[in-house]
Amino acid sequence: MSDRSLRGMRLGSQSMETEAGVEPAPRQHIEYRTEDGESVFVTFSTEADVPPVWTTKTGKEAVIVNGEKPEAGNEKPQRTHWDMLLERRSVEELEVILQDRLTVLRERRGESVSTGKAKKK
Repeated sequence: MSDRSLRGMRLGSQSMETEAGVEPAPRQHIEYRTEDGESVFVTFSTEADVPPVWTTKTGKEAVIVNGEKPEAGNEKPQRTHWDMLLERRSVEELEVILQDRLTVLRERRGESVSTGKAKKK
């Protein structure tokens, strides 16, 4: 019985199964290259759909080597908050509103409205 003892074993934290006889899934190594020549190798399953563009760790977009070039999408450019604001108001109106709000803020702080400097007490 002493030869079959599990004394000192961390039960539940380690698997008793071995890797013997296990075949890994078939894989393929795909090379991507950025515009500045940086090469990136990504491993995919042979059954996976390989994307034509891959984002590298540095944030650059890399295109698959010896593959189909990605098609340019007809996506509209993303509208920013500033673009939507300019649809409702002109720049002149925005400047007037800014000056009004700055005046209210300075009055609340106790600053002189004409000079923008704090009043001396």
